Amino acid sequence: MICVSLTKEIENQLNKSRKKNKTIGLVPTMGSLHMGHLSLIERAFKKNDIVWVSIFVNPIQFDNSSDLKNYPKNLKNDISKIEHLSEKVRIFNPTVKEMYKDGVSINYYDFEPLDTIMEGKFRKNHFNGVATIVFKLLKLFNPNDVYFGEKDFQQVLIIKKLIDIERFELNLIISETIREENGLAYSSRNNHLTNSDRKKACIIYESLIFIKNNFKKKPLNILRTKVMSSIEKIKNFKVQYLEVLDNNSLRPYNIENDNSLHRAFICVVVNDIRLIDNILLN
Repeated sequence: MICVSLTKEIENQLNKSRKKNKTIGLVPTMGSLHMGHLSLIERAFKKNDIVWVSIFVNPIQFDNSSDLKNYPKNLKNDISKIEHLSEKVRIFNPTVKEMYKDGVSINYYDFEPLDTIMEGKFRKNHFNGVATIVFKLLKLFNPNDVYFGEKDFQQVLIIKKLIDIERFELNLIISETIREENGLAYSSRNNHLTNSDRKKACIIYESLIFIKNNFKKKPLNILRTKVMSSIEKIKNFKVQYLEVLDNNSLRPYNIENDNSLHRAFICVVVNDIRLIDNILLN
């Protein structure tokens, strides 16, 4: 399997591919790959001639140094998960110095209100950090398609806005959330959960389903109260946010705009581990 760590080598590889009119798919990740990532990669190689999977833990999107320090890293394990998928797949695994040759710095964008709520509220400068590294990757690879998962839907909207701002000509492909058997959305953070908490965390998706099934039947405040009460009855489970927002603008739900698409978003903290999820309601 081709595994590259230098941007110069990436440029050489891409030039060879483009001379042969090969289409390029890009799957940005921070490693610790799981079934959600693998589904993105599979979708990418079914459509594109060449698929690059970037594995890079981006330091500037972490507002908590211990979170960055404890983020799982195992390149050998990641390679073993994808090397058998397709000969089309390659890995880009740069160092921080390689990605930030002029020093680690952050680009600031006007994403408001997308970046001021939910994850943006609780993780300072998180989305500008994400946008900075995604900009670098898109500029480097100039892919035909870039792939992200629906689980991080707020991030998806940020990336969509970034693509518009920077005028990239590419397709943003969004894939549905992949779940464990109990409904818990796959996440690299799940591995930090105890077996007991991992089983109990099924209540997150169950709560979203409950909201979806009752969205048009009961007042939103009643649904929110019931869900938060049910989740927080479990020891060490705390709801950090639970929102119902417009699917495109992330504006708060307004009954006068009842015909618009809306999505429920939730973050539950389990023993300091943040688990996020969402569901389209209508």
